[in-house]
Amino acid sequence: MARTAPRPDLITADEAAALLHLHVKRVQLLAREGKLPAVRHGRRWLFSRERLVEGRPGREAAQPSSDQRSIDISARNQLRGKIRSVVSDGLMAEVTISILPQELVAVITRNSAERLGLVRGVEAVAVVKSTEIMIARRRG
Repeated sequence: MARTAPRPDLITADEAAALLHLHVKRVQLLAREGKLPAVRHGRRWLFSRERLVEGRPGREAAQPSSDQRSIDISARNQLRGKIRSVVSDGLMAEVTISILPQELVAVITRNSAERLGLVRGVEAVAVVKSTEIMIARRRG
C-alpha cells in the first residue's frame, strides 16, 4: 500500500494553538466540537493552516459589540469594567479596571497587556479564580 505524502499546509495542534493564541487543549476541544476545521490522523488532530488563517479575523476587522462577544471560561467570578490605566515597567504592567463604584488592580505581563490591547477606556473583564475568597460585612 502506497503512503500519501502529507499535505504541506497541515499543522499540528501545538502549531495551531500558537497560530490562534489559544491553549492546545482548547484547540483540541474546538476540533472535537467541529468548531475548528481539522482532521483526525490516528490520535492526533491536524489542521489546515490556510483554513485557520482564513477563518481568523484580522486585527483591523471590526470588533463585534460586547453583546455579541462571549468568553468561555470555567471561572464564575467575572467582573466587567473599563480600563482606567495601564502602567508598564519592564516585563510587567499594572492594569487598573474601573468596576463602579470601585477599582480593581491586577499585575500582568506587559506582553499580555499589549496582546489584549489594554488601553484607557477599553472594556475588559477581570476573572477571579482563587482557592480562597473572603467575604466581609460591617455590623450595625
